[in-house]
Amino acid sequence: MPADDLKPSSPFAWLNNQPYLLLTLASLFWAGNIVLARYVAGHVPPLTLSCIRWIGTFLMLWPFARTHLVRDWRILLANWPLLLVLALTGFAINNALSYWAMQYTQALNGLLIQSSAPLFVALWSLVLFGVRLTAAQLAGIAMSLTGVLVILLRGDLGALAAIQFNRGDLMFAGALLVFGIYSAVMTRRPAVHQLSLISACTALGALLLLPLAAWEYASGFVLQLDLLSVLTLGYVVVFASTLAYLFFNRGIGLIGPNRAAPFLHLVPLFGSVLAILLLGEELKPFHLIGYALVIAGVIIASRVPLRRPQAAPKP
Repeated sequence: MPADDLKPSSPFAWLNNQPYLLLTLASLFWAGNIVLARYVAGHVPPLTLSCIRWIGTFLMLWPFARTHLVRDWRILLANWPLLLVLALTGFAINNALSYWAMQYTQALNGLLIQSSAPLFVALWSLVLFGVRLTAAQLAGIAMSLTGVLVILLRGDLGALAAIQFNRGDLMFAGALLVFGIYSAVMTRRPAVHQLSLISACTALGALLLLPLAAWEYASGFVLQLDLLSVLTLGYVVVFASTLAYLFFNRGIGLIGPNRAAPFLHLVPLFGSVLAILLLGEELKPFHLIGYALVIAGVIIASRVPLRRPQAAPKP
């Protein structure tokens, strides 16, 4: 919950003003989302999962957001084209494509493609708003990307030639391309409470996905309400949606999209850690080298640039 709704001494108010921690947690929750999406591929319908994800997120936010929505609805309505873009890119298209892609591609491919996310953010920030990368941001992104490649290729550059990209890989890349638009446009969001904004976007995203979920149901891919499906829905609603998007949006608002984008490199880093912990993979030296490069790149790219001293004005 935002800091203006909490007492200054509240730990939640403190967390709300820690952009690096917020962005790190968002990346952790999204890493778990990718691993889980691959694990339930073929069992949970991806388009239905996407639609239910945003319906559940809206219902979770409603008790906290309704007061702000009553206050902000006129501003939201006046900015409906911007809200439509945010809902399409950050909630509907991006989410549906990423879940659908995991039906056809492997975790290695998805995590490798995920490492290019900051480049898409920088691209759209430049194309849409003329925001250029600083030298530190460019160096940090390159360093983090190198670390991700070291981890995913297991220290063997020859493994890069063995990777074969299929339609799932292209769909996942398309999802990241779309999400780059969301990250860049978020800096132009209307001046409303963040709970009002995310609630409106999740509701609109669910409405946009509803026809696709209906088509998926009619095609015969029906959600089975067993324990695995229920736990999957619970994780994506609470962690990968409600908390991750609140944290990510707040992080962008505090430090900007280009400084926040390198934190997306932590998604494949956390994904490999989850594979080690949950799948029993062995921790090897290339993991440690890759982690060090990723973390160093994030630190470099997220630093506040030093201002040059200005000359004293002449009398």
